[in-house]
This record gives sequence, structure tokens and C-alpha cells, in this order.
Amino acid sequence: LADVAADQGCTLEVVRREPGTVGFAVQPRRWVVERTFAWLGKHRRLSKDYEEHCESSEAWLYLAMIHTFVRRLAKAS
Repeated sequence: LADVAADQGCTLEVVRREPGTVGFAVQPRRWVVERTFAWLGKHRRLSKDYEEHCESSEAWLYLAMIHTFVRRLAKAS
């Protein structure tokens, strides 16, 4: 994972559970990932792994996020 973060020029933060925690506990910043997955889940093409190549899957992810952000920008103006 550190190699991917270095290649992409970003920092990677691994959030671990507090020692001694029993059951469910909200983890800091996890909601950002869960929210993004929920946004992507609204696109039917991304509901299953239909693509044969990783590059195609990546392209569809970019298109889905572009679509999401453009709709939000249009709604804001």
C-alpha cells in the first residue's frame, strides 16, 4: 500500500481500532470511504465487476465520479 501511495503522490493513513474495543465503534475518517462507496454504488455499471481489464474498471470509476461531481456543481448553480 505504501508503494501505491508513493506512486500517486498522496499520504496513506491506516486507522486501527482502539485496543480493548468490543463490538462496533465508529472509526475516524472511515465515513469518507463509506460515503464514496455509497456514491459509486448508485451507478449500475459498477455494481458488479463486469470489466475484463483493470483499466476499463478504472475508467468507469473516473466517469462515475465525474458524473457525480458535475451533477452536484450544476445543482449548486
